Amino acid sequence: MTTPQRQARTIALIGYEGVQSLDLVGPMEVFSMANNLGGVTAYEVILASLDGGEIVANSGLRLGGAVAIADLPPGLDTILVGGGSEAGLRAIQHSGVVEWLRGRRNTTRRISSVCSGAFVLAQAGFLDGRRATTHWAACDQLQAFRPAVQLEPDAIFVADPPFYTSAGVTAGIDLCLAFVEADCGPDVALAVARNLVLFMRRPGGQTQYSAGLNVQAAATPKLRRLIADISANPSGDLALPRLADLAGMAERTFSRVFQKETGVTPAAFVEIARVNRAKALLEASDWPLARITERAGFGSLDGLHRAFLKRVGATPGDYRRRFGRAPAEPGSWDDLAVRP
Repeated sequence: MTTPQRQARTIALIGYEGVQSLDLVGPMEVFSMANNLGGVTAYEVILASLDGGEIVANSGLRLGGAVAIADLPPGLDTILVGGGSEAGLRAIQHSGVVEWLRGRRNTTRRISSVCSGAFVLAQAGFLDGRRATTHWAACDQLQAFRPAVQLEPDAIFVADPPFYTSAGVTAGIDLCLAFVEADCGPDVALAVARNLVLFMRRPGGQTQYSAGLNVQAAATPKLRRLIADISANPSGDLALPRLADLAGMAERTFSRVFQKETGVTPAAFVEIARVNRAKALLEASDWPLARITERAGFGSLDGLHRAFLKRVGATPGDYRRRFGRAPAEPGSWDDLAVRP
């Protein structure tokens, strides 16, 4: 007796003139690869727009064969609205797409957005009183546009079912990988991520952009080189006296200037840089935790563990199991009870 194959979930990707092409193409590649690697056709992906036909993206890329939204089948599993140019978003917000979305609210399992596509969901009233995110550069604008949205500006994606929102551009890939994991299991999602040669699969709670880039952008040229050096090599002596000496300042002056220009203390930034280095090593190597602790600049396994719980919300072993290519070493510190 053979087991009947589950019917494919139908995914509608909604575009418009001025859409960001990667907001549609990235998710399309994720779902297509999940079909190829999962051994079954888990998804039927349909490109759609208000009137159908050709979609001209903001880059000039032309996407053909879009279906008119009125012709989409009734049993959609997931709808995803891409972000795009300001003109394109204004047009779609005041078009029949918003009313069509409202009409699909009660019959669609997931209604989602990538990047500034969140403005369309907000226009429909879906996000009032709910957690949501969008591209970091558009967060203030979204909050002003819809004050009732509980905005999470640092998140890669936010799930507040049945609505799902993601940050800028490539974050749509992370969101769709989370969909694949929920639908098809973690093994298929990880295989898709690896075949797309992603640096890592990012959980929704991770910040949208590098802490090093964020801090460098806020700092004056005098501190940018030091910040870059810390990010590139966070091991060694990075205590306050050493950093102040490298910056050519007194310790108190350095601490005050660093926090004023970057928004974080020198010690906090060093810890973040070391956690980022440890994350990269956990993802890419099968080194034991003791070696990773040393290479990332932590003085002890206890220090690595506590920093991960604080900055990542998971233990190093949990992080490796989710994102790494090798399992956590048996008998590691992570297998023990968390110390008080």
